[in-house]
Amino acid sequence: MAMIDDELWNGLVRLHARVEHELAAALQHHGLGLSEYRALCHLSSAAGGELRMQELADLLGLNQSSVTRLVGRLEAAGLTRRDMCADDRRGVYTVITDEGRERKASAAPVYEHTLTTALDQAATDDLAALVAALRTATTPEPAAAGHR
Repeated sequence: MAMIDDELWNGLVRLHARVEHELAAALQHHGLGLSEYRALCHLSSAAGGELRMQELADLLGLNQSSVTRLVGRLEAAGLTRRDMCADDRRGVYTVITDEGRERKASAAPVYEHTLTTALDQAATDDLAALVAALRTATTPEPAAAGHR
């Protein structure tokens, strides 16, 4: 089983690298990196459009130093701003701005199209079984007739 797991993992790593490369190239046209785009996505869907810096770091899989630099770039571009926590002055939030929401919204169709295209392309080569398994695992089952 270990050899199969290793092959599966290596395929997943190759698929991830290929898709990330395509997404990064597509987002450059919107002046965003992948982490920046994903940060804007998390912020735009968060209550009040804000997250504690540590929450954002956890969601993005970044350490504190990396998320601080990321938020600094977003702030410099006018896409986010920092805010102090009213209850805990040590707590720092990053808040998406209207410009950040607009940039995320304009990049979203390109991101989604590129993601689907990259997965479709991978589904035609040696990663076909992996893509099919991922898509099957994340597709909700249709509700049975008569059940609610």
